[in-house]
Parts: sequence; structure tokens; C-alpha cells
Amino acid sequence: MTDPVFVVHGVANRDLDGFTAAVEALQSATGLSMEPVYWGDLGAEDRFLTAALPARHTASVSVTGLDSTLRDSASDTFLPLHLLADQPSTADQMTVFDAALRDELETDSDDTLRDGHSAALNPDEILDWVAEEWPETRCLSRTDSSALLAETGRALARALLEADTEKDAAYGYEGLRDEPSDEPGRLRELVRRRLRDLDRVAGAAVSAVAGRVNHAVRTRFGPGTTRFLGDVLVYQRHRDTIHARVRACVDKVDPELGRSPERPVRVVAHSLGGVIAVDMATAHEPLWTERLVTFGSQSAFFHVCDPRGGQLLPYSGHAPVRLPASLGRWTNLWEPLDMLAFAASQVFQLDDGSSPVDLPVPHAASTGLWTHSAYWDLPDVAAAIAAAMKDASIASEP
Repeated sequence: MTDPVFVVHGVANRDLDGFTAAVEALQSATGLSMEPVYWGDLGAEDRFLTAALPARHTASVSVTGLDSTLRDSASDTFLPLHLLADQPSTADQMTVFDAALRDELETDSDDTLRDGHSAALNPDEILDWVAEEWPETRCLSRTDSSALLAETGRALARALLEADTEKDAAYGYEGLRDEPSDEPGRLRELVRRRLRDLDRVAGAAVSAVAGRVNHAVRTRFGPGTTRFLGDVLVYQRHRDTIHARVRACVDKVDPELGRSPERPVRVVAHSLGGVIAVDMATAHEPLWTERLVTFGSQSAFFHVCDPRGGQLLPYSGHAPVRLPASLGRWTNLWEPLDMLAFAASQVFQLDDGSSPVDLPVPHAASTGLWTHSAYWDLPDVAAAIAAAMKDASIASEP
């Protein structure tokens, strides 16, 4: 007979039947005989984790209330831009804004419907006023989005061009030339007000998007990340119990498997299952492992943060940690958007002097943003597992 490849699941797996079905599908995709290793019933109690997650509170406000919020709490409304990006260069911002505003005014100069309004608008003067007002904007002065800056420049130009200056005594263009020394010019005041209006609109849009992203992160990523942390905590405290479960699953196939270099096992492991597999392969009494494939796993991350022990020395930062001969070859797969996947090749070195193979798998748009659980269904993962395990079949005694 041919010894199977043992498949160890990762965090937050509480469905034995579902895990077994996933292994059967992976077996069909790879053409390899596979044996599921289930330990989910030993993991964290996760039924009530959502009780500890902050909820998004949505208040219903009137138009007047919304306007008051934007005016009185603007520092909170626009905080996401301040946190997510470095303060951009005002000169760079003005370059984009300037070009867009001038382009809009020049385009209008040939528009006969405007009755020559653009001729009364001096771009240099308008941009001087914008520069004076710019530091007072809460959203626009913090953005490095060329698209937002350009659209704001165009929108300001359109607002000035479309102002009914003949009927609007407060904002007539003629007030510009004869402004009293103690009052701002009427056109200058129009620029200031329209810029502030556009700043509030941009800020409200950013705030709405940020709120939805915040909610999506908490509801989509929060539970998965929290369950990950829960299982990590349980594994750290009950490592021996979980290792014993893995050992028992191997023993059901053959008690001699993994106990010597003559009868090593082959292992495929996801997430924390990869940490379990590496810990067992490098323990003082190791699970001898000829081939290991991990995906979305964290062994290197855990080891640099808190040395794993066993036969492993701490990571010094100067050279990779030498792995014992009990871990033969290691292929480590990671998906670009998986925040819980880490590289292994810079932290570890195999006993023969080579490095573990860090292999990215392409992101599939159908998996969305939470990709930590998506590996099982990716054809590239199945292909990588099959390639890593080829020519590694160990024939056992009948």
C-alpha cells in the first residue's frame, strides 16, 4: 500500500464533516491519497466571540442634524484621511488642483452659452485665494488623491462660472475690483465658501466610505481574526493534547509512521495546522516528516516573536534558523491578500542547507477580501501540493 498524505486543518474549524469533504475534494484535485487530521473539537470555544466585537451604531439624523455634525465634529469626520496617509505636499496638491481649474476655465472660454463669464475670472487670483483657504480645509488638505483634487478644481471652476453674477449682488464679479479695505472681495468670498462646501462634501463621502469599511472589517475580518486568536491561545496552553490527537490520527494508519527517518510522513497543513506540523517535526521527539506543504501559515511569524523551542534555536536576525533533519522538504504557500500568511525562507533553513520554498498563489477575485480560508478551493494550491509531493510516495510493508 501507499502511505497517505496527512492533512491538518487550521483555526476555527468546528465542522468535521465539512473538513472531511474538503480533504476529499483536495484528494480528487491532486490525485494523492489523503487522510484528514481533525482537532477542531479541541480548539477555542467560539460560539460567543461576537459578543466581544464592537458593533457599528447607525444614528438616524435630519438634514439639519447632519449639517451640524459636519460643521461641529469635522475633526472626527475626517480623521480616517489623517490616519491612513502621510500629510501630502501642498505644492503637489496645488499642481493637480491648478491644472484642473485652469483647464475648466479655458474650456469654458469657447462656450458661447456662458456669455464670456470666464473672461472675468482670473485663474491666478482664484488660486491665490484657494492657497490662503487651503490650510483650513479638513479633508482636501489631507488627501493625496489626484482624482479628488482634480474634480474639486473642476467643480470650483464650474461653481464660479455658473454663479448668476448679474442677479446676485452678494457675489457679483464686479465686487472684486472695488472691495473695501476692511472686507473681503465678493468673488473672493464666493471662492472661499464654495471651497468649504466642496470640502464638506468630500469629507462626508470619505466618512461614509470609512464607516462602511470599518463595519466590513469588523464583520468580515473580525470574527475570523478573533477565532484565529482564540485557537492560538488554546494551542499555546494545550499543545501536547493537540499533538497527541495528530499522533493518534497517524497511528490509526500505521503506528510506525513518523517515528523514524526510515518511515517519515507527508503532511499538508493550513494556517495554525502548519504551525502544529512544524512544531511536531522539530520537537525533541519529532514526527519525522519527509515533505511538508503549508498554506496560509504562521510558523516563521510565531518563531521570531516567541521561539518555538524543541530543536529550534531562537532567530537572531543575522542568519536563518537551521531546521533538524526530521523536517525534510518544505513548501510554504501564501495568498497575497491573506493577512494571516507569512513567509518562511528568511527565517528558516533546511538541514541540507537549502531554504523552504515560499510560493505565492494568485489571488482569485471570486474569493473576495477574506482569503485565509480560500486556499482549499484554489486550483493553484492543489497543483502546488501535487508537485511538492511527487516522487515522495513511501511504500509501506503490506
